[in-house]
Amino acid sequence: MENFPHFVDVILPLPLPRYFTYSLPEELWESVHVGSRVIVPFGKRKFYTAIAVNIHYSAPEEYETRDVVSVLDHAPIVRQLQIKFWEWLADYYLCSVGDVYKAALPSGLKLESETLLLLNPNAEIEPDSLSPKEILVIDKLPADEKISIIELEKETGLKNLLPVLNGLLEKEILLISEQMKADFRPKLEQYVRLTLQTDEQDRLRTLFDELSKAPKQLNVLLKYLDLSHFLQPKETLREVNRKELLKQADATAAVLKALVDKGIFEAYTKEKTRLSTYRRETVDAMSLNEPQRKAYDEIHAQFSEKETVLLHGVTSSGKTELYIHLIQEQLQQGKQVLYLLPEIALTTQLTDRLQRVFGNRLGIYHSKFSDNERVEIWNNLLQEKGYDVILGVRSSVFLPFRNLGLIIVDEEHENTYKQQDPAPRYHARSAALVLASMHKAKTLLGTATPSIESYHLALQGKFGLVELNERYEGLQLPEIIPVDTKELRRKKRMNGTFSPLLVEKIGEALAKKEQVILFQNRRGFAPMMECKQCAWVPKCKNCDVSLTYHKFQYQLTCHYCGFVQPIPKSCPACGNTSLEMRGFGTEKIEDEIKELFPDVSVGRMDLDTTRTRKSYEQLIRDFEQRKTKILIGTQMVSKGLDFDNVSVVGIISADSMMNFPDFRSHERAYQLMVQVSGRAGRKNKRGTVVLQCSDEAHPVIRQVIASDYKSLYETQLAERQLFRYPPFYRLIYIYLKHRNEPLLIQMADVMAAKLRTIFGERILGPDKPPVARIQNFYIKKIVVKVEQQASLPRVKELLRQVQKEILETEGFKSALVYYDVDPM
Repeated sequence: MENFPHFVDVILPLPLPRYFTYSLPEELWESVHVGSRVIVPFGKRKFYTAIAVNIHYSAPEEYETRDVVSVLDHAPIVRQLQIKFWEWLADYYLCSVGDVYKAALPSGLKLESETLLLLNPNAEIEPDSLSPKEILVIDKLPADEKISIIELEKETGLKNLLPVLNGLLEKEILLISEQMKADFRPKLEQYVRLTLQTDEQDRLRTLFDELSKAPKQLNVLLKYLDLSHFLQPKETLREVNRKELLKQADATAAVLKALVDKGIFEAYTKEKTRLSTYRRETVDAMSLNEPQRKAYDEIHAQFSEKETVLLHGVTSSGKTELYIHLIQEQLQQGKQVLYLLPEIALTTQLTDRLQRVFGNRLGIYHSKFSDNERVEIWNNLLQEKGYDVILGVRSSVFLPFRNLGLIIVDEEHENTYKQQDPAPRYHARSAALVLASMHKAKTLLGTATPSIESYHLALQGKFGLVELNERYEGLQLPEIIPVDTKELRRKKRMNGTFSPLLVEKIGEALAKKEQVILFQNRRGFAPMMECKQCAWVPKCKNCDVSLTYHKFQYQLTCHYCGFVQPIPKSCPACGNTSLEMRGFGTEKIEDEIKELFPDVSVGRMDLDTTRTRKSYEQLIRDFEQRKTKILIGTQMVSKGLDFDNVSVVGIISADSMMNFPDFRSHERAYQLMVQVSGRAGRKNKRGTVVLQCSDEAHPVIRQVIASDYKSLYETQLAERQLFRYPPFYRLIYIYLKHRNEPLLIQMADVMAAKLRTIFGERILGPDKPPVARIQNFYIKKIVVKVEQQASLPRVKELLRQVQKEILETEGFKSALVYYDVDPM
């Protein structure tokens, strides 16, 4: 078959319903492998980085194939098991494999023709090392301006430009203009070495004589001998960085070049990691206490029968130490471990703890790393260079593991494991179960407050269940004191958003040099601004939501599309200047606490203050080192952070969590309140939690105070069975979007009617979601409720059929239809 035409099926980073087939030019037959990146044309003037998934000899009948332009990899950068995993995600979450590919692969491994390029201002361009095409491209690049690949093709008159650009990117002459981030290329550093061997030291005298009339060159040689330890025992020999040598010798590049031209020195390059390395000695894991050892043994016993085990351990019970012992066991067997966390903030605190035991075998992966750093971690795993444990957030499931033995999903109940937008709208917990199955690995789900679904599966015997009910070293659970803010407001005894008891407890803690955490699950200064006279509220021009007031930036912001506008001086509707703030967020709480305790250092942890990795790390480090006395935060502060000096936790408003219009609101409120309460009284002292609410008798408040998860579970289970919700039914939300609202309403009604003829009363809607317009797209939602025992593949097949019929209808073709399977 080798003389027959070769074809390759590829995944494009586009929401396409199938793979596309391309012809392979004969010179590329030996170069392409399943999992390699190839550059392919798509559309009239666009090129994309695609992934080869199948090489064969059959031309497609539906269309004429186009040629692959070039192959970017000598070896695959995606493993075949990963492609299988992508296909499962696309099928289960009703999206395309292209959507999954786009989410899975770091941007630095993708190059597209819409990409903007610019000349690297720091590049050292050596014309002798460039091809004529590369020189032409550089000549056509505008100075200090960005240019698209399509425009560059026109300027140069060159076709198949991507291979040329790839070469310039490798040489770091070009940059990808995504906030000045280059498409990934290894970070190279230049070094120099003597052409003499260490045992040829007698020849140095000759060199000294030769350079006696070139004092600058002689000085460089002498400085090299000093830096390299060339004249010392061979085992102490050091490599010398070119930049360091020039700096130490106070010499120019021309002086060094003269030495290279004379054959005295030779230059070479080395790849340098962008990732931090652990330079201290590793230590043994701490020994387990009796309850931990019992739980450890039970996990082992359960793993002998079940693929997945749920570890239900109260806050501060020492689950992390259990994880460390389980990881060590896997490493001893030559296996890899994925340790998933719901929040980037948690990776910051856990990194030090895990590195002490695992050193440089630990890699960290999340979105706050630069794209180049993420690619380096990807390549490290792909080339088996040393990472055996990955600590990361949900996107870590996409990494190229070769031999997973265990996946730990810590805080498994967290809704941040669910990707919302864009597709794939996957849940990392569900994805982890499938990934583990593909690797024949085990999965451990850990939490103090299990999700109703996971606990139900454990009680049914589908998961193993291990309970760890004792806090580490016998610590007591915190005292939770409810405060009726409704009554206090009626009596005008509230101090802004703070009850007298909470202010008193904060004062007592600060007097003892202890720390405080204040929890409010809303960022911003105030949820909305309102005119006192006519009740006008500023709304986003693109979305159907009110704007949130941010005092620090002194602006109104939309938390959906990012639209901002300055604070109006008067009401645009009636002209009244009395505008007031309604509600409160973390920023307002920060403002008020600074008024109450002006001499106390206060930190705020929410989306606005943690835009970068360093901002996360600094906030946590300052609180750990007790530089910050009071930490105010959204749900980020509730998730497994360990601060040993926190004695008081204030929950500012429990009502806002419980009254959210969602069937999971009581479950989530319980989880958040118990988790944030667990931050109090970590070592040697029972903590205090002040829980502010308007109804102390509310069942969820009672369950939180008693730490009675089983009561919550039973109540929620009965309600969900009655109203047909998970874990008894599966949910699929269908979203329809269009800029034309009347057309959208018509389309949603037609689609819902078609679905009802198939699914009957399992279809609810169409309805408007809570936010019915985002970025000028109107939105409608249809809910599908399907029994657990129903055939999910058949349900999805029918949904796709109806979607196809709708989008083929004249007038509806420009609409967007997408799905949220197992919504959170």
